[in-house]
Parts: sequence; structure tokens; C-alpha cells
Amino acid sequence: MKDVLNALKNYFSWLQLPEFDFIDLLEIGLIAYAVYQIIIWIKKSRAWTLLKGLVMLFAICGLAILFNMNVILWIFDKCLAVGITVLVVVFQPELRKALEQLGRNQFMSSLFFLDDNKSRGEGFSVKTINEIVRATVELARTKTGALIVIANQESLAEYERTGIILDAAISSQLLINIFEHNTPLHDGAIVVKDERIVAATCYLPLSDNMGLSKELGTRHRAGVGISEVTDSMTIIVSEETGKVSIAVGGKLIRNVDGEYLKSRLENRTGNEEEDRKFKIRNIINKKKEM
Repeated sequence: MKDVLNALKNYFSWLQLPEFDFIDLLEIGLIAYAVYQIIIWIKKSRAWTLLKGLVMLFAICGLAILFNMNVILWIFDKCLAVGITVLVVVFQPELRKALEQLGRNQFMSSLFFLDDNKSRGEGFSVKTINEIVRATVELARTKTGALIVIANQESLAEYERTGIILDAAISSQLLINIFEHNTPLHDGAIVVKDERIVAATCYLPLSDNMGLSKELGTRHRAGVGISEVTDSMTIIVSEETGKVSIAVGGKLIRNVDGEYLKSRLENRTGNEEEDRKFKIRNIINKKKEM
């Protein structure tokens, strides 16, 4: 009987797990988290289409190995090094965006002491908030398209340079006049920082998020685009419908009112509780309209 047990033990010895400690568990967790984030990034970007193409190429390569197709294998071998370089060049915007999002991650920044509290912008005064809200409501009433980028902690200097520097005090009259049709400064976005209108007619990066509604135009995609690559908040007024939207952190909050806009200006980094209340209020209003 003892011999049988020893034989079984030796036979199933390969099932025994290797010894591991806390560092091994931590390493497995970090690798799993990294793989998960890479998969999420691939799913949300153009890299998803690339991944499907790579799967097809690997399938062809597998068939070539199986049937000894030497010419195809030789082509794959010669193109591999060049292909990696081409992928890096083609997907440079996506790679840059992924690294920027990693750098803006609050957990990682605080973990490695990279959170620069000195660069944290001061909140707007009550007067400035009221002026922005008043101008936005008036622009929405007259269906005047507008794009107002409000800087937070990260610098928007590269986008400010694409426009005309103003460095003007914020007032509702000035904001309304800037976006008035057939005026020299109405086209493009304005950048607001430290309670000043820094620049106008600025060009913004367009979002390639396929989840955005097809009915949204370039103005909304630009608003979402700048919020994807910076920590800014963008106010968007639709020229077609006169409705106001807010873009923060790559997300678009549509059909906001003056009260909600005021609360977001008071807390530009985002407020999940306010978002929840706004969604509930919208649902109630829709039911009343029905």
C-alpha cells in the first residue's frame, strides 16, 4: 500500500504548485493590472483594428509553418523588424495619449511623489463663475456656437500658441462678443486660465472616440479631444441646437443647465455626486415632458 501511495505521489508531483511569497503575488498582480490596462487601451483606440489584423497575420504565419511555405516565412522574417518601427510611427498619437493618461493618474503620481501641488490652480471667484455661466446661457439662448477650455493644473501653452493671445479679464459681454458670428475671433476655442481669457481662435485635437454620437460635430469632438489629453474642462455650446455640454476627462456630459455648470466650475476636477444628481434630474424632467 505504501508503495502505491509513493507511486501516486511521484506521478502527481507535477501538480504541486511552486513555492512563492508576497513579492511573487505582488508581481503577478502588477502584471495582471498592466495587461488589463493594455487590453482596455487597445479596445478604446485604433489599436483594436490593428490587433485583429495582427491575429490574421499570425494565423497566416502559423499556416506557413505548418505547410513549410518557405517564401512566406522569409517575407515575415525580413518584415518583422521594419514592421515594429512602422507600428510605433503610425500609432505615435495613441502611444503618447496612453503615456499622458498614465502620467495624469493620481494614484501613480502620489505613489512616486510626482504630484506637484504648487501647480494646482486656484478656484474661480464667484464673480468669474457667474460671468461664465451668464455668457454660456446667453450663447445657448441665441444658438451661438462656443468652445471654452478652462485650464486646471496642466499647461495648455501648446494650444494657446495656435490662437491669438488676449490676456483679458473675464466678462460675459466679452465672451459673448468673441463668439459672435462674423467676428475675427469667433472661430476656434478660447482658453481660460487664472481668471483670464488667455487666447482665442485656438485649435484643439479632435477625439477619435468611436463611442461618441454621430450627430455630434467637430466642436464637440474638439472639446472631448482636449479633455482626453489634458485635465482641462471644456464648455461646448451647440450652434445647431443651442444645448450646452461639458467635456471632462474624455467624457461628454450633454444638455446641462446653468445650475449644473456653476457647480462644475466650482469643482473643475469632477464631482460624481453632482453627476448622479444631474442624471436623476434629467430623467425626472424627461418623464414630466412625456
